[in-house]
Amino acid sequence: MSARTVRVGRSATGLGLFAIKAIARNAYIVTYRGRVISTEEADRRERHGARYMFELNRRWTIDGSPRHNLGRYLNHSCRPNAQAVLRKGRIVFVALRAIASGEEITCDYGREYFDYFFKKTGCRCAACTAKAARRRARKR
Repeated sequence: MSARTVRVGRSATGLGLFAIKAIARNAYIVTYRGRVISTEEADRRERHGARYMFELNRRWTIDGSPRHNLGRYLNHSCRPNAQAVLRKGRIVFVALRAIASGEEITCDYGREYFDYFFKKTGCRCAACTAKAARRRARKR
């Protein structure tokens, strides 16, 4: 898919990636782009606040901080509609299910990222927000 099938826009948690056209199940969405650095260097950058690191393996990580990297705009969801796949040494995102036009494209960031960045504030994805709202409604 070309960049014309997705757009960056405002989401509930900041900027997000949205489908402009319907995306079929298992279809390619976007490639995670950036400079390949050592995982050791990525860990050092994360300690200083960097957030767009995508670990390829124990040795190499992609620094996805450049704004031309559309993959950096996929937000976390506990019920994602896309997943990361390693293809030919690159990370690409593919649809887990059919994605409707206008729908935000999300993926699961994984437990390690969640514990490092979200543990204090909690998850703010649509699934968890709706779950918390139902829990609050039952208490009333």
